Amino acid sequence: MVILKYSNYKYSAFYFIFVVMDYPSKVLAKAVDEISGLPGIGRKTALRLALHLLKQPAARAANLGNSIINLVNEIKYCKDCHNFSDFEICEICSNDKRNDETICIVEDVRDVIAIENTGKYTGKYLILGGKISPMEGVGPNQLNIPSIERKLNEGSVKELIFALSATMEGDTTAYYIYKKFKNFKVNFSSIARGISVGDELEYADEISLGRSIINRLPYNEKD
Repeated sequence: MVILKYSNYKYSAFYFIFVVMDYPSKVLAKAVDEISGLPGIGRKTALRLALHLLKQPAARAANLGNSIINLVNEIKYCKDCHNFSDFEICEICSNDKRNDETICIVEDVRDVIAIENTGKYTGKYLILGGKISPMEGVGPNQLNIPSIERKLNEGSVKELIFALSATMEGDTTAYYIYKKFKNFKVNFSSIARGISVGDELEYADEISLGRSIINRLPYNEKD
């Protein structure tokens, strides 16, 4: 471990300490670099994971590597709702038992998984791929909003449910969609605010989320 200390002439009392970790193998160092690039994983955790893999049978590491390669190369996006799928149409959209008249609009795949885990929703979905956020440079053109219009033009949809995060960006996105499509003969509703304002949907407990779906409210410009 190499510790470098730096102080300038103005703030001699302050030190900037850089810790450089030495690895006995360049292969190990490369593995740590790649693992630590994942969200929420620092270099110490990456090193612990790498060392754990080295203690496992070679087949275990090979299966992990192959599953990641397959994830990147083989996973598809559903043409109807933009969900992850093994086929061109996902299992939810291709399920005849699901209600075609109700479309639940969510931000990403994690929200679909959260709602499905409640077992309270029997309609279909449309994944926007994010939410309108000028601060992050995300506008309506970056979202899958045209897919909503396509579904409405098909004529079978009777209700759009906004299941977006209870944040300013989530509310802005819902309002934009409502204004854009309010002239269609479709009802707009929003999941009941059993989800706390400011919370991300994926972190809500299943009971609260399920009740929010069941007790959804009509959506209007005053919301």
